[in-house]
Amino acid sequence: MTDRAAIVTGASSGIGLEIARLLGNEGHAVTLAARRPEKLDAAAQQLADEGLDVQAVAANLGLEEDVQRVVAAHRDRYGRLDVLVNNAGVGVGAAVGELNTKKVDLQLATNLRSTILFYRECREMLGAAGAEHRSALVVNMASIAGRTGQPWLSVYGATKAAIINFSQAMDKELAKEGIKSTALCPAFVDTAMSDFVKGRVSAEEMITTADIAEAVRFLLRLSPNCIVPEITFARPDEGL
Repeated sequence: MTDRAAIVTGASSGIGLEIARLLGNEGHAVTLAARRPEKLDAAAQQLADEGLDVQAVAANLGLEEDVQRVVAAHRDRYGRLDVLVNNAGVGVGAAVGELNTKKVDLQLATNLRSTILFYRECREMLGAAGAEHRSALVVNMASIAGRTGQPWLSVYGATKAAIINFSQAMDKELAKEGIKSTALCPAFVDTAMSDFVKGRVSAEEMITTADIAEAVRFLLRLSPNCIVPEITFARPDEGL
């Protein structure tokens, strides 16, 4: 049994992979979950080659049974959960008159529903960690688009606004049991999800995945009495 363990969703690349690496280097065994098996296995092998204790569980995180399978695999291997990172997300831009129902449902299921289900399924393990050290942590990937509505990204932004609200609710519900929740709200991060805007904002001008991971390191180091409900990451030329 490991001393600390974490689940990171959307961990096959980008922000999720960087956070998984940081957690591994901080002494956590990590279950990586993402949709595409080949990409996820390659990411897990990369971290294992760095000497980190990881396992990969491929799953469609918009499905209840797959969320349950990820949590069960984590429990079977590591037996505890100190950090849950709900990072899996999908963004599909469209004008409101051109919204595709299937793509709307995909964003709702992946960005919002999976986060809610992971809380439910991980509640017992997080509660045990909270009772032990008062610093069980859930990190929920929101977006700056969830703080201010944006045209064309209306559905994506709405799911991220819901994540911010849900994180606040979870702090009010669970913080007294030693389970903290923080919503991370970045502007454009240099990942594949931001490729659509790189003709206007270069990768060199974007926030880095390491910036986001460093926020998780900061949260891990806080005392049990300190809760950070939300962190916003802006670029120099952006207002809040």
